[in-house]
Amino acid sequence: MNIKNYIDISVNLQDEMPSWPGSPGFSIHQYSHLHEGASNNSRIEMDLHVGTHIDAPRHFIDAGKSIDELDITKCIGEAYVTRKIDEKIIDGNLLNTLSIPPDTKRLLLRTTNSSLWQHMDQEFQKDFSALSVDGAQWLVEHDFCFIGIDYLSIQRFGDPNLTHEILLKNEVVILEGVDLTNVTEGLYKLICLPLKIRGADGAPARALLERL
Repeated sequence: MNIKNYIDISVNLQDEMPSWPGSPGFSIHQYSHLHEGASNNSRIEMDLHVGTHIDAPRHFIDAGKSIDELDITKCIGEAYVTRKIDEKIIDGNLLNTLSIPPDTKRLLLRTTNSSLWQHMDQEFQKDFSALSVDGAQWLVEHDFCFIGIDYLSIQRFGDPNLTHEILLKNEVVILEGVDLTNVTEGLYKLICLPLKIRGADGAPARALLERL
């Protein structure tokens, strides 16, 4: 969806949407109604890691920072969106081939995952493209401060947590669950703001891109 000069890469939060196995997902319930003499009011129940969201270090590190302690400046600024990646495993060798401009600090991985968001009522897909441990180490060694991907986890389903741990211990912000279907390769201005929830291990976010 285009908002003037911006591309909204967030996905809708709705009752029927993919969520991690075992997750409560997302649900919304209207508990008062205008036609009953009250106002329209609703409550939501959700996993903080459903839809478009940011992982706080506390998600995988007990003593790590919570989402309200995150350095928000890392979530705003120039970002590079890669070409469409067909490979399932994104490692250091693959990252070296992506023509990432020198001095890039924020990276969005556009993969075949984005097509999965066109079917919001389908079940979670386990065979999605994601970053390997080697890929996470590559990002740290190249001084990235932000990494995003277009499905619900930066690491492969069934892999150990080391990919997350490497990134979060080095305070690389992780954005998961964006939709890059309508985004082409290139440089953009990223604005991605998580909800400020005290002590939380993550938070839903609204993410926008502006072409540079």
